[in-house]
Amino acid sequence: MKVFLGNAPWKKKGYYGVRAGSRWPHFEKTGAGYMPFPFFLAYAAALLEKNGTEVSLVDGIAEYLSDEEFLKRISDFQPNLAVFEVSTNSMSVDLKFARETRRILKNDGAIAFCGPDTNMYNNLFLEQNPDVDFILKGEYEFTLLELVKTLKDNSRNNLSKVKGIFFRDSDGKANFAGERELIPNLDILPWPARHLLKMEKYNDTPGGIPCPSVQMWASRGCPFQCIFCSWPQIMYGNHSYRTRNPVDVVDEMEWLVKEMGFKSVYFDDDTFNIGKPRILQICSEIKKRNLSIPWAIMARADTADREILEAMKDTGLHALKYGVESGSQEVVNNCGKKLDLEKVKETIKITKELGIKFHLTFAFGLPGETMDSIRKTIEFAIEQDPDSLQFSIITPFPGSKYYNDLEQKGFLLSKNWEEYDGYNRAVIRTENLTKNELEAGLRMANCAWEEHLKKKEIKSNKLRFIIKGFKNPLYGIKRFWKIFVDKGYEK
Repeated sequence: MKVFLGNAPWKKKGYYGVRAGSRWPHFEKTGAGYMPFPFFLAYAAALLEKNGTEVSLVDGIAEYLSDEEFLKRISDFQPNLAVFEVSTNSMSVDLKFARETRRILKNDGAIAFCGPDTNMYNNLFLEQNPDVDFILKGEYEFTLLELVKTLKDNSRNNLSKVKGIFFRDSDGKANFAGERELIPNLDILPWPARHLLKMEKYNDTPGGIPCPSVQMWASRGCPFQCIFCSWPQIMYGNHSYRTRNPVDVVDEMEWLVKEMGFKSVYFDDDTFNIGKPRILQICSEIKKRNLSIPWAIMARADTADREILEAMKDTGLHALKYGVESGSQEVVNNCGKKLDLEKVKETIKITKELGIKFHLTFAFGLPGETMDSIRKTIEFAIEQDPDSLQFSIITPFPGSKYYNDLEQKGFLLSKNWEEYDGYNRAVIRTENLTKNELEAGLRMANCAWEEHLKKKEIKSNKLRFIIKGFKNPLYGIKRFWKIFVDKGYEK
């Protein structure tokens, strides 16, 4: 049995799409450098290999493959099953690859879709798209393993027993085999099949952690109730949260550093710093093994106290990302995040004191958003003076509570999924703001941040000038005279 796992190319002029591995499928400008690791595909590949299946795993986005090059990989491999991780806003492209794959498979191989797109989690999708044979719902590693075993045994009559799949019965009628329980113990999964991928292509380096850097998961899901966050609601259902054994986490970390030669690790968990004893145990394991390597995390500000931050810093934490969303406490409460902004300020202060670099993220368009709350968010963001930040317009994906709420209120302005980006374009309105006002708010925020950076650069240059002048008085006199003359002050 041969299985092809793919993240198909997705691009437009001047941009490349980011799909597998990203909680927010979108387009990045060509050359931006950001490339998330396709965790689900890599875990699925490892599990299949462990159970004796021949696997080809191809990330067409990370390798910058053309459509023809990607399809040739499939044609050369001739799998019995081709599996594509798809997304809501790349679906038209994904279906095109399904059609082309159907054409080139010579052994009547099957085609499956997986990924966080609830638009395909129904029988109608299969009925309308004959080139797709199976849909794997939600977290799919063991769903895929059971499907492969069933197909390998030529037991298509047993497809109804493979929980988590949409399939066609012997009469061609679409069916759902029922919900699959989440993986109860993440430690039963083998580590991702990184040997099948070109690991040098992946890049997510908060705070400039050194390259080559590698991305890891120490947990899955998030117990907090943010109404806009898609993975905890779609891939894991109802905001479930599971963790790996801290010893196994550091085992993988150590292996990646010592055996594969990575210079830093980024933990791209939905929220890394949940459960103080667990975090301290991870830090203890790192320290016990003398792993002197920079690492970074995705974090929640109000679950990071001084003890945790100091322990992480002491064992190599270099940078982290805090999702704040808004500078308005009312808006933060409305979106289900229930983050105390005063606590955020306190945590950021400690983060700065410890010399940990930090990135902040904000999104406009949450419930209760007004132009005044947007201005508060801009002021809040600049006051914190992060090393980097991201402003965006909230992009609600099908399957999230916020998408359902907006749809019921008639506030969704488009179901052209290719427009669901969030960097520049709004696909929603709110109770108080129009599409144009949201887009204007985003432009205003980005301009304010750019102006802030310019002012910081000017101050930094002045400081360097003063310091160098003290160290070398002759340089200071010459530099001062040059400025004096250039400005025409001698006249």
